[in-house]
Amino acid sequence: MSRNKVYIKTWGCQMNTYDSTKLSHYINKELNFAIVTIAKHANIFILNTCSIREKAQEKLFHQLGRWKIFKQNNPNIIICVGGCVAAQEGEKIFKRASYVDIIFGPQTIHRLPKMIQDVYNFKKKLIDISFPKTEKFNYLPVIKTTQHTSYVTIIEGCNKYCTYCIVPFTRGKEISRPYKDILLEIQQLIIQGIKEIHLLGQNVNSYKYIDIDNNIITFDKLLIMISNIKGIYRIRYTTSNPQDFTQGLINVYGKIPQLVNFLHLPVQSGSEKILSLMKRRYSLTQYKNIIYQLKKIRPNIHISSDFIVGFPGETQEDFNQTIQLILDMDIDMSYSFIYSARPGTIASKMVDNVSLQEKKRRLYILQDYIQQQTKKFSSYMLHSIQTVLVEGISKHNQFFFGKTENNRIVFFKSTYNCVGKIVKVYINNFYLYTLYATFVSMH
Repeated sequence: MSRNKVYIKTWGCQMNTYDSTKLSHYINKELNFAIVTIAKHANIFILNTCSIREKAQEKLFHQLGRWKIFKQNNPNIIICVGGCVAAQEGEKIFKRASYVDIIFGPQTIHRLPKMIQDVYNFKKKLIDISFPKTEKFNYLPVIKTTQHTSYVTIIEGCNKYCTYCIVPFTRGKEISRPYKDILLEIQQLIIQGIKEIHLLGQNVNSYKYIDIDNNIITFDKLLIMISNIKGIYRIRYTTSNPQDFTQGLINVYGKIPQLVNFLHLPVQSGSEKILSLMKRRYSLTQYKNIIYQLKKIRPNIHISSDFIVGFPGETQEDFNQTIQLILDMDIDMSYSFIYSARPGTIASKMVDNVSLQEKKRRLYILQDYIQQQTKKFSSYMLHSIQTVLVEGISKHNQFFFGKTENNRIVFFKSTYNCVGKIVKVYINNFYLYTLYATFVSMH
């Protein structure tokens, strides 16, 4: 019998990417199935979905329609749908796409190998979109990697229930992983040559683990523990919530040199009125104070943020306040989106009184301001010496490439083998997010 071949397609955030990578290793280990990168070579299809963007459901069924053709030619093909849209839609997916075999949620990806076996054995459809806390981390293996930076999830779910967001309903309540498991995973990655750890969670700074001795491990304490692991050169994290950005977390920026000079701190709007409608439980004064304090400790820190444009009730004045916040706080980069209602959220019941045309106009203006900010900060780096973690060699021009602390991609040439090394480079040109440099020395 020929070996089963699995094709995995992933949409969405870094957590989905992390889950899919873990899942591919787990399927290969448990079932000895091959993971393929070309869909037509597969007989098992897995779609790991995201519900953040507009029309996520329609995007799902368009993709499934393309896979339906494969199944019509081979009825033995198994089609699996997972992730946030799977958790949101549940059995509705079976009703609209009867050829789907398995539906699983973000917290049940570790159960997928057995579900696949059960479909083969019992010829029935299966669904499991439950929330079994952090059970999946007991099953999913540490990824064997040749990379030099790696994601590590530290917390799942969200308790914030912002009015526009579906995540609490699709990923469940906040559950922090045991800190010892996190430290062990990082130690195993370091042994493989990882130099940079990127911590993941819907709200990483909500991390709070209480051990059997009632010791409380908060995010700032976890960061200190991670920084003490030998071999850690850089620590990043995504995403943080201003509501939980404690004084202790601010203070660690003066204690942990491995924490990069880059912070993604989503604000969503520069209007107090809109923040209240979004149920974002912080004020603009609190948000600004976090950045002011961080810049006192780290004058060179770069800030990126998230913005939702055209939220129900947003006036031109509210939007102007968002632009002013970008300028006042010197926001470097952003993820910015047009508001679109997510089914089941409080905001979906609000009157969406901003036209699509106006939303697009405001988004264009906001992104233009952000682009000017990005260009400004990149220009500041011209003729400076930067530290870069080299990730590889580009295929088309044989340049080494890697990232600076403030998240810029740098290309340079060197006669040394720099891959996996920390190097010093001299910046001699730039284009928005991309810098071009001359090799100076090994760090």
